[in-house]
Amino acid sequence: MLGNILITGGASGLGKATAHAVAEAGGRPLVIDVTAPDAAPAYAAYEPGRAAGGAARPRPEAGRTARHGGPGSEAGRTARSAPADAARAESNGGARGGVRSGDHVVADLADRGQAERAVRELAERAGGLDAVVTSAGIDRCGPLARVEAEEWERVVRVNLLGTVSVIRAALPYLTRSRGRVVTVASTLGLRPLSDATAYCAAKAGVVGFTRALALELRGQVGVTLLVPGGMRTPFFDGRDEQYTPGPEADLNAPEDVAATVVFALTRPPGCEVRELVVCPARETSWP
Repeated sequence: MLGNILITGGASGLGKATAHAVAEAGGRPLVIDVTAPDAAPAYAAYEPGRAAGGAARPRPEAGRTARHGGPGSEAGRTARSAPADAARAESNGGARGGVRSGDHVVADLADRGQAERAVRELAERAGGLDAVVTSAGIDRCGPLARVEAEEWERVVRVNLLGTVSVIRAALPYLTRSRGRVVTVASTLGLRPLSDATAYCAAKAGVVGFTRALALELRGQVGVTLLVPGGMRTPFFDGRDEQYTPGPEADLNAPEDVAATVVFALTRPPGCEVRELVVCPARETSWP
């Protein structure tokens, strides 16, 4: 039994796919997101310049296909459609995205106070926590000299400090349940790209934080580091063309990555999945 699983960024992308997967596996997804699940965009088929997660290489000379810094399945595959989402919601007792009414809190993870209050509210409402998955993430592409300091720092506050704030607030509940944590880094936290300094710095921080946390909590709380590459999600929406993947880019369906999260969460006591790298055979940012 999975129990109560807190998921940040659970209104879209990998977080939404993880909420679906947790609900299907018999768990109760609890979502924190800056957007309410009902207002989040549904999954869509990949189109050039749309719906890919991770960070992108700036597009090279005309005629060549830019590849993002993360993994994925072939671009011809389609993610789950909105009608399929609706069917899954119906199978979960009318819950939107696998999340029961009232099991989500809107909060900005760049604000530590909001993050901590959201964790406590959901944990108390559900009667405790059995795991936390920190899939929330943002990016701001561009040369360092051209990215406003506030925008650059917000990426670090959400991706790294937001991860820390949520886990710190959840620890009393997780130690009580001897639960688990799955942090979501990126292949760009291990192999950086230009024009993505904020994202690479934040995700490298998540890698270091998670490895240290695993040592600190050994024998008390299970800790897994997930290192995904790009996924077919709305992560690239609204970006300049040079920072979007080409039409032939290899991209993972978020549902496939979410399945690895559930795998880590369902290991028996004493069995720890310390690190998972999820990427396609033609991944450009791994190893």
